[in-house]
Amino acid sequence: MVMMLVGTCSIGLAAQTTTEVHPGKGTPPSPHIKTTWVIDGANISIEYGRPSLRGRSDATLMPPGRPWRTGADEATLLTTDKPLTFGTLAVPVGTHTINTQPDATEWQLILGKLNAAGQWGVPYEPGLETGRAPMRLAATSAPVETLTIFIDDTPSGGTLRIEWGSKSATIPFTVG
Repeated sequence: MVMMLVGTCSIGLAAQTTTEVHPGKGTPPSPHIKTTWVIDGANISIEYGRPSLRGRSDATLMPPGRPWRTGADEATLLTTDKPLTFGTLAVPVGTHTINTQPDATEWQLILGKLNAAGQWGVPYEPGLETGRAPMRLAATSAPVETLTIFIDDTPSGGTLRIEWGSKSATIPFTVG
């Protein structure tokens, strides 16, 4: 029985891997990571800079009503080898930028075209936007000091979850 539990745990852990891309370019630096998941046969990765609050308010760093780069330094990237659908937003195979637009009761997931390798996350370029979908907003169970982006596996696809400060924004998606 113990051996079966260990085998089950290692299968679950193999579905997500995180690697450091670089230690960050700012002062103080925000480490950059790339996390990959396998969801319903799709290989999905998100590469982003992980800023920390360092005593600052989330509203200052994630201004309501304005697109936010959802990370630090270079643009946050979502790469998928299978089509995804977030609400009514169809996402083709390839690499896409992730921005969000925070608000008091709901966020918007904003996906865009990657204009060039190493593309910076600011200023926001509306001409590169490919679509938006509403995200559900909730409070985190405890303050989150460093921005974290997750994909949670669900029976019908996955859920993209972005947490920072006291905010947790989520949106379900399907594969195919």
